[in-house]
Amino acid sequence: MQNPQNLRQKHLIISVLAPSGHQVFTWFLSLVLLRHQGDFMQKPVKRGNAWRIQVRYKNLRDTATRDTARECEQWAAIRLLEMKAEYDPQKSIERKAYFSFHALFQKYYDEVGCKKRGKSYIQQQLKIKTFKKYFGDLAEKSIYDIEAIDVRNWRDKRLQEVAAGTVHRQMCLYTSVFNYAKNELFMLKENPFAQVIKPAKPPARNRLISQSEIETILEALNYKAGTTPKTPRQYVAWAFLFAIETAMRKGEIIGITCNNIYPDYIHLPMTKNGDSRNVPLSTEARALLDLLPHADRVKLIPHTSNSFRLCWQRAVGKTELHNLVHFHDTRHEAITRLVNKRKLPVEILAKVTGHRDIRTLINTYYNPTASDIARMMNAS
Repeated sequence: MQNPQNLRQKHLIISVLAPSGHQVFTWFLSLVLLRHQGDFMQKPVKRGNAWRIQVRYKNLRDTATRDTARECEQWAAIRLLEMKAEYDPQKSIERKAYFSFHALFQKYYDEVGCKKRGKSYIQQQLKIKTFKKYFGDLAEKSIYDIEAIDVRNWRDKRLQEVAAGTVHRQMCLYTSVFNYAKNELFMLKENPFAQVIKPAKPPARNRLISQSEIETILEALNYKAGTTPKTPRQYVAWAFLFAIETAMRKGEIIGITCNNIYPDYIHLPMTKNGDSRNVPLSTEARALLDLLPHADRVKLIPHTSNSFRLCWQRAVGKTELHNLVHFHDTRHEAITRLVNKRKLPVEILAKVTGHRDIRTLINTYYNPTASDIARMMNAS
């Protein structure tokens, strides 16, 4: 049995070479075969003193005008063979339906992001006004039309507006969003965010908090150490002192429930790395806890993450410590104190802080000065 491709080409050649008496028959047979294989050769049409013909193969089209119908057919037969050679299946894919960047981000949040520990950050990025502010026209551009050069241009523009660390974090998030579209939804073949170099991460903060800075912050929050907090600001001040004693993260303190408080430790059912953790309580930490009534409430701290952040920013932002002291610096301060004063070995320290990687604990959070190290070396 003859190959249909060869048979189709054979009839094209016959239609060109056959005498005029057989032209109609061979033309009809060729046309039937070509249509069946996705090809199409239109019958020549007379336009004024010339003849015009159209040929189509898959998604390729071409037309020509000749002096006679036979010349049109000759051209069409040869052109169809050329088009078969030119055909690229990758270019024949029909244009995808419109699906905006923001719509993809929403779908990612609904199916993946809402289950992540950092979902509050994703929610903040997802707000349409915020998203359009960050991305402009790119926010509503179809994901099929977003290319690496678009991401590069956005990155360069964004770097003029915010710190490199902010852009790095955003690019990590949106790389995950497009990876989801590529690897889970099979909507894309390439990830434009993954093709663009992220800004270098800024060096980790290693700032410790002095006693005078602690006093300035307590004053700004209108709190006197050793008293029961009454106002939202005072609860933030209490949490600030408690973080210095326990090395707990801000979110972990806000999330403490009273049923997880025990005489000598606090149980955290879920932490940043996805594990539970028991935080041992020093005498000072226990004394701070005793200042708060927790028998008749569910949450220890009457704050959400957002209300806590606003209280801190509004109070500390009015002092000379604005942009100098971050709440997370308490973790550096606490870990350094646990080593210098409590003499905890690094393996035990990792249990207290919840670090899986001891290198992160040592290189990022434990920040002794040269003088501190000298004292440890010379201690008897």
